[in-house]
Amino acid sequence: MAKASGAKKSLSSWISKKNKVHVAKIPVTNKAVTLQDSLRPILIIGQAFGLFPVIGLYSKCEANLRFYWISWKCLYSLILLSGQIWMCIMCFNKMFRLETTLQTTSPAIFYGTTCISIALFLQVSLKWPKLVKHAIETEDLDPNFDTSLTFKCYMTCAVVLLLAILEHILSLLYALSEAIACYSHTHTSTYEGFVRVSYPWVYSFMPYSIPLGMITQFLHFQATFIWNFSDLFVICTSYYLTSRLDNVNRKLLIAQGKYLPASFWRSAREEYSRVTQLVRRVDDVISGIVFISFANNLFFVCLQLFNTLENGIKGTGACRASRLKGTTLFAGYEGPAYFIFSLVYLISRSVAVSLIASQVNSASSLPAPVLYDVPSPVYCIEVQRFIDQVNGDNVALTGLQFFTVTRELLLTVAGTIVTYELVMLQLTPSPQVPMANGTMA
Repeated sequence: MAKASGAKKSLSSWISKKNKVHVAKIPVTNKAVTLQDSLRPILIIGQAFGLFPVIGLYSKCEANLRFYWISWKCLYSLILLSGQIWMCIMCFNKMFRLETTLQTTSPAIFYGTTCISIALFLQVSLKWPKLVKHAIETEDLDPNFDTSLTFKCYMTCAVVLLLAILEHILSLLYALSEAIACYSHTHTSTYEGFVRVSYPWVYSFMPYSIPLGMITQFLHFQATFIWNFSDLFVICTSYYLTSRLDNVNRKLLIAQGKYLPASFWRSAREEYSRVTQLVRRVDDVISGIVFISFANNLFFVCLQLFNTLENGIKGTGACRASRLKGTTLFAGYEGPAYFIFSLVYLISRSVAVSLIASQVNSASSLPAPVLYDVPSPVYCIEVQRFIDQVNGDNVALTGLQFFTVTRELLLTVAGTIVTYELVMLQLTPSPQVPMANGTMA
C-alpha cells in the first residue's frame, strides 16, 4: 500500500515538473467582452428601421433587457411591417393582373422576404433577453477578453453599411436617368417620373402624389437596409461565437504536448461544452435569420448574374433609345457603374457571410489535433471523452436546420448558381431589367 502511494506521489511529482515549462498567460484586459457589448451599436441602428424592438439596449446592465408587445418600439416595427406588406401586395397584384415575368417577380420576392425578415427579427427580439441571460452565465464562468471582437464588429458594420448606401445611391441614379430619358419630353415632373419608373407596381394602380411618392421611397429604403442588415447581423453574431470558441482553443494550444493532470482536461472539456451549448442556443434563436440571409443572397446573385449575362452591363431599359441619344445624367455610364458595383458587392457580401459564419464550425473542430497530441503517460478518460465530443458533435450555425453553414456550403451554392444560370439562359427570353434591390430599369 505504501509502495502504491509512493508511486502515485512520484507520478504526480513527475507531472508537476513537466508542467513547470507551461506558465504562459493569455494577455487580458480589465473588462470581459460580452454578447451585448459586441452587438449593441448594430442592434440600435436596426431599431431605427423597425428591427429589434427590445427595450434596454442602451443600458450597460444586461438585466434591463425587456421585450413588450405594448411599447412604442414594437408599435413602430408593426407599422413599418404593415407598410412592407402593402408594398408586397402591390407587387403581387401587378404580377397576377398583368403577367408573371422576371421583372414582376423579383420585386415581389424582394418585399416578401423583407416582410419575413421583420417578422423573424420580432421573433428574435422576443427570445433575446433569455438568450443574453444564458450568455451572461457562460461569460461569468469563462470570461472572454478578446479585445479585437468589438473592433471587428464595428468595422464590419461601418464597411457594410457604407457599401450598401453607395450601392443604393447608384441604383437611384440609374432610375433617375431612366426617368429623365422617359419623361424629358413630357409635362411630367422629374420626381414623378422617377417614382413611376422605380416603383411601377404602385403607380400602375394608384394615382401619383408627392406624399405617396415619399412614403414609397422610404419603404423601399427600409427594405434595402433590412436586406443588408440580415447579413450584417449573421456576420457579427458569428464573430462573437467564433471568439468564444477561440477562447477555449487558445488555452488548449498553449497546453499542447504538455503533461497535464486529468483535472485540467476535465475543466477544458466542461468549458468547451458550455460554449457549444451557447452556440446551439444562439442557433435556435437566429436560424431563421440565417436561412433568409442565404436565400436572399442566392436569389439576387443569380438575378444579377443573369441580367449581366443576358443583357450586358448596360441593361435594356424601357427608354434605351432615348438614353443612347445622351439625355441621361452621365451619358449612359450610370447603368454600367450600377450593374458592375452591385454585382461585385453582392458576390463579395455573400462570400463574406458564408466564410465568416463557417468559422464557427471550423473553430469547434480545432481542439481535436491538440487532444491527439496528449502524451501517453497522462492520457485519461477525460481526454477520450473530449475527443468523442469534438468528433461527435456538429457545432455550427444552421438555416432552420435545412443546411449547416460550413466551408463546403460555399462550393455547393456556387454549383447551384452555375446550374441556375445555364437553365435560365436557355429558357428565358430577354426581358426588361429588374434591379437587384427590387426597383425596375
